[in-house]
Amino acid sequence: MWFRNARVFRFTKPFDITAEQLETQLQADAFKPCGPQELVRHGWVPPLGKHGQQLVHSAGGYHLVALRKEEKLLPGPVIKELVEEKAEMIEAEQGRKVRRKEKDELKEQVLLEMLPQAFSRNRRSFAYLAPQDGIMVVDAGSAKQAEDLASALRKSLGSLPVRPPVLEQAPAFTFTGWLNESIDLPSAITLGTECELKDPSEDGGVVRCKGMDLMADEIRNHLETGMQVTKLAVTWDDSLSFVLDEEFGIRRLKFGDTLQEKLDDVDADDAAARFDAAFALMTLELARVIPGLLEAMGGEDRSAIIEES
Repeated sequence: MWFRNARVFRFTKPFDITAEQLETQLQADAFKPCGPQELVRHGWVPPLGKHGQQLVHSAGGYHLVALRKEEKLLPGPVIKELVEEKAEMIEAEQGRKVRRKEKDELKEQVLLEMLPQAFSRNRRSFAYLAPQDGIMVVDAGSAKQAEDLASALRKSLGSLPVRPPVLEQAPAFTFTGWLNESIDLPSAITLGTECELKDPSEDGGVVRCKGMDLMADEIRNHLETGMQVTKLAVTWDDSLSFVLDEEFGIRRLKFGDTLQEKLDDVDADDAAARFDAAFALMTLELARVIPGLLEAMGGEDRSAIIEES
């Protein structure tokens, strides 16, 4: 149960919910498969999969949830071909041209006919709520995927006062400062060997660097032309490696050997116990890293956050 990515959301006001309350709220939106005429459906499923029945898995005050999305796969070229065939048949039989609006209607008809036989693609997205830390973390590679899960959770709960953290300075500004040495690199951070540079002008280019010394003259030359660092690979305290992006997205998380060794001490034959141990270890590590990372990147603007009295 290691997250591969971490999209952080900040609670904008105190939010306290128990695992039992969360379970009750999610039950109303538990996952049900797509009906014969449905293209997509999503709902909550047990995070432990076949090893659990509860929709919420809690450890140490952290509540893990999983959203399942089922999507019917309908090949675009096949649909287009069938629509054209129907249009040609109408034109031949009625001696008239089939217009775009009618083709759109034919497309809807073809979709309805094909849906019951379509293959399904299922995906699970995970997130955990940490009310005591004032954050929610979503395992998502993109901001949109993370917001989709947050929206589904907001719908189920009726209210979910979260937003991405607002930083005092733009991540790209901080990354660029670290590499051109105008901003001191925090002691907890070790640079990796990967970054992305962008020219901020309207038609600017992109340079992607891998396997490089990020303090080398080649990188500095790009920075001197005005390019900005928009992605940066780093290691935190020799225990957690990841790639940061300009939206404060944390990607390609790789947990260190120390955590893996602790997990190896858990009974390997008990899948639920290993899942629980991995979740506890991961949340404790991220609870330590995320605040430090926010501070390292210039601090968080908390002016719109209502603190507990």
